[in-house]
Amino acid sequence: MRIGVVPNRVRRRALEFTSRLVAESRRRGWEVSVDGQNGVDLSPVMPLDMVIATGGDGTMLRAVSLALALDRPVLGFNLGTLGFLAAADPTHLTQTLDLLEQGRYRLVPRMTVMAELNGLTDVGVNDVVVEKIDSQRLIELEVEVDAEPMLSYRADGVVISTPTGSTAYSFSAGGPLLDNRVEALVMTPVAPHSLFARALVISPESVIRFRVARDRGVQVSVDGRNTASLGMGEEVVVRRGPRPVMFVAFEQIAFSTIVIERFGL
Repeated sequence: MRIGVVPNRVRRRALEFTSRLVAESRRRGWEVSVDGQNGVDLSPVMPLDMVIATGGDGTMLRAVSLALALDRPVLGFNLGTLGFLAAADPTHLTQTLDLLEQGRYRLVPRMTVMAELNGLTDVGVNDVVVEKIDSQRLIELEVEVDAEPMLSYRADGVVISTPTGSTAYSFSAGGPLLDNRVEALVMTPVAPHSLFARALVISPESVIRFRVARDRGVQVSVDGRNTASLGMGEEVVVRRGPRPVMFVAFEQIAFSTIVIERFGL
């Protein structure tokens, strides 16, 4: 097996675990490449069978970006805090690698979201965020859904999330939590100054168009990556991504169980 490891390069615990993962994998005869180690930068042209993240959700998002480009599955070892995206327990490293070696795992599709603007395209598993650049000024956006005018926002920003991303920025902005088996997009305003200030759950087949109605500096990010900025009259189109990203899973865990564990309910 050929694996690419995307580690958290800051946390000592994650780096120590990565060293154990690499040693145990190579002992099994696997080919291992570690992003940022020995001059290696993992890229979409590398012949990998799986991408493995060792860190928290931020590290997992970097790994997902690579997995999408490679069209390969991704597995996360949770060495962060909440760890909504990472499924594997780092205390069970040997058992986890045994299961991988024996093919005793499932591939679970996670819906993606895509942003198109200024000739650029970016895809993520969590969210697209359209937000202000200047911390002192609100942005004004006109929103169309499926080519029909829907509403206008005066707000700090708007988050368009997948079910996976509904546990992240969208949730902190007041959006609902969605079970990952649901296929939908959630549009959640951030600190809105509008009469309509609720999150909307939208069909996964819908196309959402945002147009800058007032030139106050707008930026677009996908899974936390700053993609581009928009000026007066410019647009970003958000829709379902072209294909899902495949997450490696070892057992079926109820959505309610995940919420209870992660939020300490």
